[in-house]
Amino acid sequence: MADVARRHDLVVLDDAAQAHGARRDGRPVGGGPAHATAWSFYPGKNLGAIGDGGAVTTSDPETARRLRSLRNYGSSEKYRHDEVGWNSRLDEIQAALLTVKLGRLDEHNGRREAAARRYDDGLAGLGEELELPTRVPGTTPAWHLYVVRTPHRDRLREHLSRCGVETLVHYPVPPHRQPAFAGTGLAEAHLPVADRLAREVLSLPMGPTLRPEQQDAVIDAVRGFRP
Repeated sequence: MADVARRHDLVVLDDAAQAHGARRDGRPVGGGPAHATAWSFYPGKNLGAIGDGGAVTTSDPETARRLRSLRNYGSSEKYRHDEVGWNSRLDEIQAALLTVKLGRLDEHNGRREAAARRYDDGLAGLGEELELPTRVPGTTPAWHLYVVRTPHRDRLREHLSRCGVETLVHYPVPPHRQPAFAGTGLAEAHLPVADRLAREVLSLPMGPTLRPEQQDAVIDAVRGFRP
């Protein structure tokens, strides 16, 4: 991808909103070859603040300079505005909390990895009834979510709810089906894979505080489902 971008004078942007601590070929996401990487610090993320927040990282000095300006009303110095910008500064309390949590990110992601492997083992062998997430060779996922797929998603979700297992759907409506794009060319797009995923994906409980006995209860409930 980076080679293609260089040949055509393009930049590569990473969306790492759910990938804190993830790696590819041993390198952390955000460490290259992307020109810039966007991060979300929403409270539910692997590295979450206590309110909304985010950041963009880059190794390009000019991009960094412009981003600093854009986050501060397009201002490079007080009372001077070179372009239209936003008020997107991360406040000190959020930054202080994130600094502490950053020191435990690897530990917490290790717990997520252990939970993912427990799901892998406990839910193996269900065939086409339940498709588990796969690991791409050379990558270390952050396991922000553990998303399974099943053609019986809604019935499985109802069954799990009756068993006391809370689940979420990320995401039930694909972008081209959103009302915001009604009347546009995107709304007419034929995207069968996106539509199928929206019908089938289901996020099971996942997080660094998930206890083995809680996970076993989820596994038992899933295996007890009959379409």
